[in-house]
Amino acid sequence: MLLNAVIIILREVIEASLITSLFLTFSKAFNFPRPWLLKALLLGLSFAAIYAMNIASVSQWFEGVGQEIINATIQTMIYLVLLIFLTVAMRPLTPLRQRLLTAIMMIGVIFATVREGSEIIIYIHGFVTLSELLRSVLLGSAIGAGIGISIGVCIYYVLINMPIKISVRVGYVLSILVAGSMISQTIQQLTQADWVVSQYPIWDTSMWISEHSVTGQLLYALIGYEATPTAIQITAYLFALIIIILFSGYSWNHHQRLHK
Repeated sequence: MLLNAVIIILREVIEASLITSLFLTFSKAFNFPRPWLLKALLLGLSFAAIYAMNIASVSQWFEGVGQEIINATIQTMIYLVLLIFLTVAMRPLTPLRQRLLTAIMMIGVIFATVREGSEIIIYIHGFVTLSELLRSVLLGSAIGAGIGISIGVCIYYVLINMPIKISVRVGYVLSILVAGSMISQTIQQLTQADWVVSQYPIWDTSMWISEHSVTGQLLYALIGYEATPTAIQITAYLFALIIIILFSGYSWNHHQRLHK
């Protein structure tokens, strides 16, 4: 149970931690003030608690698949947040755009915290009445959360200690990959809800990288790693990458043409 708790909580924390570290990197690169982070985390945790406390009712929505649909919606919103952020960030920074980017980063962290925080609360709450298991679950959860947060902190410090141009480019690439991961996970949720037709997997890489390993969890958060992906997951993932690259690339090229 201890190991299961570590893996489950790591899976949830590492995703929110990665998104937060990327936005913090951009915030530092653009010299934005960063008080927005604490506000976003507090709001996100508050909404996560409300969502988790009402999960029994939410699950009955949409003919019994409400949780899957809400989670898919949140992941799609995170993708849209990253799409808008990267598109706006490619334009010259004005006071108005700075406020807009700060608001977008806050929204992104709030959504990520609600999505992952609610899952953690629901998971731990399931063991509240099982006193013989609760202690190991709490210990495993603390370890998993510690690893996930540490990975996010390490990524942040690695990025901010790079030359600023390289840091922004690496952050841009990582943000695109995370955005694609959100859409891949959305397809998983919609498949579980039977809103997307279930398909046979195209391949199975679990022999090389297990989804339950730390590496597998990191890849899951970063690129939506799935050991047994379906054709529709891969198609949606690639389409999501193309869309965000085209929009942000167009924004950058338009800016460059205006300043020639």
